[in-house]
Amino acid sequence: MDSKEIYQDSSGRGKKVARIISIAVITIVALMVVSSCFYSINEQTNGVVTQFGKVISVNTAGFYFKAPWQSVRKVDVTTHGTSIGYMIENDTQKGSYPVDEENAIMITSDFNLLNIDFYIEYRVSDPVAYLYNAEDPEGILKNVAMANIRNVVSNYTVDEAMTTGKSQIQSDIKKDIMASLDAQNVGLSLVNITIQDSRPPVESVVSAFKAVETAKQGADTAMNQALQYRNQQIPSAEASADAIVQRASAYKESRIAEAEGQVARFNDMYEEYKKYPLVTKRRMFYEKMEEILPGMKVVITDGDTQTMLPLESFTESAEDGTESPEDVTAATDSESAQ
Repeated sequence: MDSKEIYQDSSGRGKKVARIISIAVITIVALMVVSSCFYSINEQTNGVVTQFGKVISVNTAGFYFKAPWQSVRKVDVTTHGTSIGYMIENDTQKGSYPVDEENAIMITSDFNLLNIDFYIEYRVSDPVAYLYNAEDPEGILKNVAMANIRNVVSNYTVDEAMTTGKSQIQSDIKKDIMASLDAQNVGLSLVNITIQDSRPPVESVVSAFKAVETAKQGADTAMNQALQYRNQQIPSAEASADAIVQRASAYKESRIAEAEGQVARFNDMYEEYKKYPLVTKRRMFYEKMEEILPGMKVVITDGDTQTMLPLESFTESAEDGTESPEDVTAATDSESAQ
């Protein structure tokens, strides 16, 4: 084999190898491109799909396909939290929490200074607005929150801001922040805002304010207990009153019925009396005697001899201290002699 044939053979093998490498590279690139077209979105995020800078869709949890010239930006839509203002310092961990001195101090309606710590919970409600309407949505949220917090706190006294007015302050601030976020349209929504702690900036009066807050909470507790006791006693008293009224009504009805019966009986007796006065009078006398005589002792005497009815035992008379027939006879004789 001459040198020309050897050169042609090696040249052919080189072209074949180059062709294989080119095919392999193209295949790998194609696989990479195709694999990049598939993407998944979990339950904690939303996917914003754009094409040449224009938003074409917002995807929730699932598995999706996109064209190679399209791009996807994932946005976390779970609830996040941040603290604004004065941070709580625990006695056991003094200094373990930072103090935001710049945003800590608030002024109240009675021109007192107060350190208040708010905890804000928020989430992304509009992924498109969150990505493209503002460069720093969280910063805007913080500024909006601080402005509304200061505005609302300035409407309350220091006493209200530390004790009884906390719930109303939280409600007013939440309403104002939500309205401001809707106007700003930065894609964020407020979930909740709570007051973590509030205290005067001067340590010497902290204990006094805490004592006032404790006393007011005790007063509220006592009032609630009194209202609860009242609500328990009123139904019981009403039930007792109803029972008394019912018993009185029943007694009245029974007395009326009894009186009416007696009147009817008297009228019947009177009608019989008008017909036979003497007979009716004797019958009434005998009936009354039948009621009276069984419980009485009757002494029958002719002046000399006496008889007691009913007859009783002499022993029983002596034991119970009553007079025997002989004693009665002696007493009667003595009276007759006199």
